[in-house]
Amino acid sequence: MAEKLPLIVLAGPTAVGKTHLSIRLAKHLGAEIISADSMQVYKHMDIGSAKIRPAQMEGVRHHMLDILEPDEEFNVVIFKNRVTQCIREITDRGHIPILTGGTGFYIQAVLYDIDFTENEENTKLRTRLERLYDKKGAQYLHHMLRKADEASAQAIHANNKKRVVRALEFYFLTGKKISEHNETERQKLSAYDSCYFVLNDDRKKLYERIDRRVDDMLSEGLLAEVNSLKEAGFDKNLVSMQGLGYKELLRFLNGEIGLEEAVYLIKRDTRHFAKRQITWFKREKDVIWVEKGAFGYDEEEILAYIIDRWEHRKDCNFC
Repeated sequence: MAEKLPLIVLAGPTAVGKTHLSIRLAKHLGAEIISADSMQVYKHMDIGSAKIRPAQMEGVRHHMLDILEPDEEFNVVIFKNRVTQCIREITDRGHIPILTGGTGFYIQAVLYDIDFTENEENTKLRTRLERLYDKKGAQYLHHMLRKADEASAQAIHANNKKRVVRALEFYFLTGKKISEHNETERQKLSAYDSCYFVLNDDRKKLYERIDRRVDDMLSEGLLAEVNSLKEAGFDKNLVSMQGLGYKELLRFLNGEIGLEEAVYLIKRDTRHFAKRQITWFKREKDVIWVEKGAFGYDEEEILAYIIDRWEHRKDCNFC
């Protein structure tokens, strides 16, 4: 059996502080960072996706940033294939890959080497479901999902078009519930010599950070960024433009809602998103939770703990 390649996963909800910690960790270990974020792959979408700037990278090499135009197709299959290649190349250079971000489904796909080839080419059904979503609305398709797979309907927000469509597509093509499929996949052993860390914080503090970050994004020019995308022809029908911050400000620019309401919706929905992320990570096995409060918010102690767990991963049952 081939020796497993090393992989550190540093996940967690939005705005918890993963980016800065990942830089510290990478510099200490001589590692390279792979973004596990479904929005940061897009060019021109920097502020709203909280994408790290080159000046903030401190010389650490980053991957899976700015690889696609906002109207190019991107999904978990593309992500998994590209990241798997990145991991091999990073390891070949003698470095450790750190997969960091908040898109739990993408992380799961890489970590447990989930095979998606069964449905990869079935685009006709997907297109029909997407058109039905656009014509009948989010709630209509979500009701279909609830009848087919109640567990998935509870886990997936009605407005998450891509995941609602995928869950229904999986059900109609296989006759099986994707929630049960995902649970089976979660029982797989990691395909890597890995440690899976989840950085977390007190819910109240996390929500306060989210609200502040939205205010900071607006101060940095998020509205101008969205307007620039709109003028370039990227409209609300694109998956990329359904990202948090983008869809709400696009509605404002289209005259559908006021700016105050748009900002309120961004903050509210980002808080809800963070809650769903935490719920996802709680369902994952072999996760090492890193609660910031337990370390007195001392980043040096948090970093030392992660490094120690990584270096002694062979001595524990969680890695």
